[in-house]
Amino acid sequence: MSALLYLVAGAVLTYVAVYYGWFRAARCTWSGTLSGKTAVVTGNTSGIGKATALALAKRGARVILACRSQERAEAAAFDIRRESGNAQVVVMRLDLGSLTSVRRFAASFLKTEPRLDLLVNSAGVMGPGRTEDGFGMAFGVNHLGHFLLANLLLERLRRCGPSRVVTVATVLPRLGRVDFPLLASRKDLVSGDSAWSVFQAYCSSQLCNVLFTRELANRLEGAAVSCYSLHPGAVHTCRGLGAWLQLLALPFAKLFFTDAEGGAQAVLHCALQEGIEPLSGRHFSRCTPQQVGARGRDDAVAKKLWEVSERLTGLSPGWDGTGRSGTIRALASGLPLPRPPQGGSSAPATEPRNLRTGSL
Repeated sequence: MSALLYLVAGAVLTYVAVYYGWFRAARCTWSGTLSGKTAVVTGNTSGIGKATALALAKRGARVILACRSQERAEAAAFDIRRESGNAQVVVMRLDLGSLTSVRRFAASFLKTEPRLDLLVNSAGVMGPGRTEDGFGMAFGVNHLGHFLLANLLLERLRRCGPSRVVTVATVLPRLGRVDFPLLASRKDLVSGDSAWSVFQAYCSSQLCNVLFTRELANRLEGAAVSCYSLHPGAVHTCRGLGAWLQLLALPFAKLFFTDAEGGAQAVLHCALQEGIEPLSGRHFSRCTPQQVGARGRDDAVAKKLWEVSERLTGLSPGWDGTGRSGTIRALASGLPLPRPPQGGSSAPATEPRNLRTGSL
């Protein structure tokens, strides 16, 4: 099933590359320094996430590699320190498939790091199975984990503003949908575990990322935090493929797709480019704002997804004591936020494939 899954994904991404002409990524033109700034990057052991972390480190930022695998993250941190000459690259454990782990990461970060200027939600998985909390893998990791992480770090982002939240969401939201009855009954965006269902769940999780960004921008109006979702372009890494599939795919991928460094340019543009603050909540591609499909512009669905996600992650009803939107109201007004609910520990989730950025 794994080979079939990747063949289906490859066929769709190839169509995207041909249709949109995204064979080579546009470049981020920002040339300033990030000295004194702190960034958190998820999905950072390879691919776009690692390339983004490296670029931020080269510009002088303190970079927190939020990663599930300590061994892989330490290896990535070693590479980034060596290539950037920046010793301020720190590894902190974060498993986005565990809401308990997300809370522990946030608590540790807020205790040890005085600043947060940039949150890059770059991790993205596609695979069958369930997270530690029983959610479908793509929905639980790609959306819920990042949703909870962003909410728990928002107060620090506001205090250090102007700051940004950047979330990678491929062009595949056009193929996704948010089925709320299915979420209620199965804690997932799809009803099966076939190769097509797994792929559809991934597409739907990308739609959730677009809607999350849109609603976050609406709720943060008036605060010094801007947020963007983005499609990084057609990027080849060939990670997760079997050896024979890599052999077949690599020449074609190099011909028609950009590499991880090129894919990171859209992330860097949204993270660093001056003057795009009025475009908060928009979706970007090739370093320019793009119109997403109708499903990605549905404010009613975005609002409902936010409310459902609050309940599923334990942030609602009114965990901050002020109701549905009290968290954001507190941020905009400068009020302190109360401590989020704590969870217990449990066994690690099954490791899924990571198409975009390498292992979490």
